[in-house]
Amino acid sequence: MHVTGTVPPSAPAPSESPEAPTAGTHDSTSKHARRFGLPVATALVMGNIIGGGIFLLPASIAPYGTVSLVAFAVLTVGAIALALVFGRLAARDPRTGGPYVYAREAFGDFAGFLAAWSYWITTWVSNAALAVAAVGYLDVLIPVDDHRWTACLAALALQWLPALANFAGTRYVGAVQLVSTVLKFVPLLLVAVGGLFFFDPSRLGPFNAGGHSAVGAVSASAALLLFSYLGVESAAVSAGEVKNARRNVGRATVIGTAGAALVYLLGTLSVFGTVAHHRLMTSTAPFSDAVNTMFGGSWGGTAVALAALVSMTGCLNGWTLLSAQTPYAAAKDGLFPAAFARRRRGVPTAGVAVTVVLSSLLTAYNYLSGSAKVFDVLVLVTTFTATVPYLLAAAAQIFHLVCGKSVDRARLVRDSLISAIAAAFSLWLMAGAGYAAVYQGALFLFAGVVVHAVLAARQRRRSAGTPA
Repeated sequence: MHVTGTVPPSAPAPSESPEAPTAGTHDSTSKHARRFGLPVATALVMGNIIGGGIFLLPASIAPYGTVSLVAFAVLTVGAIALALVFGRLAARDPRTGGPYVYAREAFGDFAGFLAAWSYWITTWVSNAALAVAAVGYLDVLIPVDDHRWTACLAALALQWLPALANFAGTRYVGAVQLVSTVLKFVPLLLVAVGGLFFFDPSRLGPFNAGGHSAVGAVSASAALLLFSYLGVESAAVSAGEVKNARRNVGRATVIGTAGAALVYLLGTLSVFGTVAHHRLMTSTAPFSDAVNTMFGGSWGGTAVALAALVSMTGCLNGWTLLSAQTPYAAAKDGLFPAAFARRRRGVPTAGVAVTVVLSSLLTAYNYLSGSAKVFDVLVLVTTFTATVPYLLAAAAQIFHLVCGKSVDRARLVRDSLISAIAAAFSLWLMAGAGYAAVYQGALFLFAGVVVHAVLAARQRRRSAGTPA
């Protein structure tokens, strides 16, 4: 195959795509591999969206004040628009890979590679951030956060346990995802609903506490809050593992995103109204602090911390699977190293192994470098890298709408408006991430250009019959 920027002849056309065209069909019959139905696909979306982010982000956005609640509302509109875009794209092309598949099919190999590379960076950096967030709740149960080495080792252990579950096969990934999704709603609903009965407006703090302009404060807090919505693409990325993907991916994406948004808005509002603003800004376990304020003592906070750990472990479990799926799809097309295309028990094991090693190294580096805001730094980097594949996916949908010949004018207008909102939303988040995050994220992204050059050259030499 020549790397010419076009879809190779061997790639199925969108209208001819098999329902779940994944390589390694022998894996699908393994007792360890199992395809997901709508409930598990929805749980995958909600489980990956509602993970470690929500449990720590109320404290991260507290310095901006309650203006961040406005950012949450705007972010929800953008996330729903992205969910609808992914649903439409998955109905058109239900292959494993999500944004990578959509960008490559619309714009060619290089765009597909950038989507895959950027999304892959997002997944393993997100895993490092989730592990750091989880340590804050583990500290409620077992004191680990006072010593840097102890906290670092705890964060590493929290990353490797889900990786081991992934090595066991997709059957176990789905089971862990369902259990953790159910359990995580206990503390979230307790605070989101119960907290409203203990809500005290005097604890909210100032509307714009950071001193920025209102628009600047909304953009800056939204950049942090995007981390809470990472995972909206989960079902699309794993479309090849979903039963009746053309129908179920879109449904799971929209249902999961809308449900997560409702829980997020109520939960954050309740935490703001139960924990005093000055305490919230320094909290490492804001949901535990909220429950302790509601009921007194520490037993409630301890129970919430335990449930939060289960939630974050489940989220790491799902993100570890996603971290291997996009490189797997790209490797099958020759755009990632071939090792990423090998699967065992339904899981691309090389992708899982490389991801957990990289996220572990990044975690260790950030702890040992003495960064005071490890979580915030990692979150802002993922904000930039996540918006690259999101923007490419939205652009792919716009491309198909412009090229297509729709006979339904109302539907064309609706889909065009949704795609435009998703694209503008992605650009806005890039700007809100800040100069430092864009700088660091761009370095990660452009390092991939060199990797692509090497892989593309090897592909051309192979297609020309020259030994690589």
